[in-house]
Amino acid sequence: MSTVPAIRFADYDPKALSGMTGHVVVLVTPEGVMDQAARSANRLTKGALARLVAAPAFAKHKSGTVITLSWPTGMAAEALHVLVLSRRITPIEARQAGAKLVAAAPEQSMTVMTGSIPKAAELAMGMALRSYGFDNHKALKEVKPAAEITIAHKAFDEMAAAYASLAAVAEGVHMTRDLVNEPANVLTTVEFARRIEEMSDIGLEIEILDEAQLEELGMGALLCVGQGSDSPSKVAIMNWKGGSEGEAPLALVGKGVVFDTGGISLKPAAGMEDMTMDMGGAGVVVGTMKALALRKARANVVGLVGLVENMPSGNATRPGDVVKSMKGDTVEVINTDAEGRLVLCDVLWYAQERFNPCGVIDLATLTGAVIIGLGHENAGVFSNDDTLCNGFLKAARATDEGAWRMPLGQAYDDQLKSRIADMKNVGGRPAGSITAAQFLKRFIKDDMPWIHLDIAGVASVKSATSYAPKGATGWGVMALDRLVQDKFESE
Repeated sequence: MSTVPAIRFADYDPKALSGMTGHVVVLVTPEGVMDQAARSANRLTKGALARLVAAPAFAKHKSGTVITLSWPTGMAAEALHVLVLSRRITPIEARQAGAKLVAAAPEQSMTVMTGSIPKAAELAMGMALRSYGFDNHKALKEVKPAAEITIAHKAFDEMAAAYASLAAVAEGVHMTRDLVNEPANVLTTVEFARRIEEMSDIGLEIEILDEAQLEELGMGALLCVGQGSDSPSKVAIMNWKGGSEGEAPLALVGKGVVFDTGGISLKPAAGMEDMTMDMGGAGVVVGTMKALALRKARANVVGLVGLVENMPSGNATRPGDVVKSMKGDTVEVINTDAEGRLVLCDVLWYAQERFNPCGVIDLATLTGAVIIGLGHENAGVFSNDDTLCNGFLKAARATDEGAWRMPLGQAYDDQLKSRIADMKNVGGRPAGSITAAQFLKRFIKDDMPWIHLDIAGVASVKSATSYAPKGATGWGVMALDRLVQDKFESE
């Protein structure tokens, strides 16, 4: 499992630059103005920084650029990094700059001379987010000493306090990435539930429902997905009670298909190995619950995840089968590869019946169609409530996590009509991500604020992002945590 690097805040002392080892970072504005530490480094290197900023090419560097001088003369450091940074930066710009520093020198110990910039904690957050790697299963992985990151600041105590809650969120992001990156033979439904149970150590109330309990509850839709697998289906519940007693919680619901072959509607072989990430929605819910617990969020939030494996076998659900949901509605299964909505519909209904939440947000790597529509830049956002939806979109913008609202409507819902059951589980190729959302909406009670997040395009990607190497991104943990801060935390 990955760990967020230890980030230490220390007093800002430019006179100590000459003896600093490892990698050292100083700040210069895009206009070439050096701060106190940069001027000290310039003297030590006999004018190297002055020559750098005087060169015509320097004018092309935008805020956030990192320029590296290896083995700088007059310094004990292995490398001197010049971070081009405007005097006034937004939290997102600070996070992006921190991430670029780590990308420029991965796994290296580093001292960042931040002076008096007000967003030093956000810069540290960016460094924490980008300091991630997943090599758990490499037999010959190189063992290196843990990188030490020091943020030197004139108000280091204040910055350390500001970073504490951000560090908790980074821990949640890392956990989500670990879960999404794990292969399916490791992260079985049983192992997933075990890792969730371990989070009782940080104050979450954990409950795991087994197949017998799910059958008694009437979760026929969820159970039909996993019946072809040897791995038992489960529902895991994580309850964080940080708000007022008796206050209705926000419910987060995640799709946890630990591997998706498509079932009898078998997927093509090419790319099927990527279906280890089909539990991405559950991964985000787990990571968010960890972040909330670690930072002691003053809110009531309950996370529920349906854990199943979709496999073809003699016991598997067939196309054309009719199953009964916990709500009581029947579903004609046209395509067994549209299984995520069958998992979610029962967990959504259960969450509302048991916890009577103030709002529900579900997350799932639900459709390939959303990737066609939005690529890998934005998650699809579907909602029946403008206030909740706008709050989430604002939180996503504030945390630099792409999200775009998509439409809902009766015409899309009509595509789900079945001749022999209450509904079909697919509505055809047109508007596939929207009809999937419409299916879920049928399991949301009247007047219940609800958001569906289709994260198929953003949960795991083939190239590095601003904050993560290629693979699992942890998208959604930061935005959901921010939404809880903005809308649900008590004073």
